[in-house]
Amino acid sequence: MTQTQDFESASKGADQNVAQFEERRSPLAKLQHVLHGNPALVPLIVLLGLIAFFGIFAGDRFFSAYTLTLVMQQVAVVGILAAAQTLVVLTAGIDLAIGVIMVFSFVVMGNWVLTDGSPGDFAIPAVLALLAGFVVAGFWGFVNGNLVARLRLPPFIVTLGTWNIIMAICLIYSANETMREADLTAQTQLLHIFGQNFRVGPAVVTYGVVAMIALYIVLWFMLNHTAFGRHIYAVGDDPDAAELAGISTKKVLIAVYTLAGLIAGLAAWVSIGRNGSVSPSTVVTDFNLQAITATVIGGISLFGGRGSILGVLFGTLIVGIMSMGLNMMNADPQWKVLLTGVLIIAAVAVDQWIRKVSA
Repeated sequence: MTQTQDFESASKGADQNVAQFEERRSPLAKLQHVLHGNPALVPLIVLLGLIAFFGIFAGDRFFSAYTLTLVMQQVAVVGILAAAQTLVVLTAGIDLAIGVIMVFSFVVMGNWVLTDGSPGDFAIPAVLALLAGFVVAGFWGFVNGNLVARLRLPPFIVTLGTWNIIMAICLIYSANETMREADLTAQTQLLHIFGQNFRVGPAVVTYGVVAMIALYIVLWFMLNHTAFGRHIYAVGDDPDAAELAGISTKKVLIAVYTLAGLIAGLAAWVSIGRNGSVSPSTVVTDFNLQAITATVIGGISLFGGRGSILGVLFGTLIVGIMSMGLNMMNADPQWKVLLTGVLIIAAVAVDQWIRKVSA
């Protein structure tokens, strides 16, 4: 036998060994690879499982168009904040101030159009009030981004500190007074536009829900089909390698935190439309925790660089459906807290397992 024949025989043997190895891959390993390539699949499976469970045990009412659209309405604000949080977490950071930025933004929006009829008191056009709210939200996001990127401070500490600073300034500025819809001027219809609704058959859909879905579509396109989106994943996965590849990690981080702040401004606008009032005493801790919960359950890795924005939308719906289903079953509210904790731990555990997949 010639050397060429020996080489061809050895090559065929190697190919057969590789093929046999792939054939011997266990079903669990195959599942691991599938989930690694489709990070939104896990939250989608959980979401469908919850819908099936509550559809069986919560009764036929659960599948009504009214119930499902009500869930969407209830999670609209949290879903928008979760989208903002997702961008930050993808860079291996976290933004604990995102909820209070939203509160400060809608306090500014409400205050700028407020008038009590006293001499010298006048209302500012709603368009300018909205612009001011977005400027405030974007500014605080820009501050967070600079502290993280340029001073290289830990995101957790930075945003915990700015949470306290922003909340104090917000309460001082507003005197901790609630502005109800009846107190606002007649020109504020623009501020409440996201609370208006329209019908699609038996379903009632608010413009706030439309805004949330539109935001997720835009962010999905940005993260998957633009250079900036790829840079976000690269910075979260390995910032040193991203720098070597010519990506300015500082600019990416500043842009991400600023964009997250602007999205919090959108959440403020939607919140005004949904709640019909502006209150600086809104419990921002709940907003922060729910946004982080939806992000983690949605399959975004806390270690950065991995996850799908569509998974976060599924994670947001999981939180809303679980709450609605348990309410319809007249379950103790603490079950929601317990199950949320279980889902968070399970999501992190699954993420760790998926990350171990061989490249």
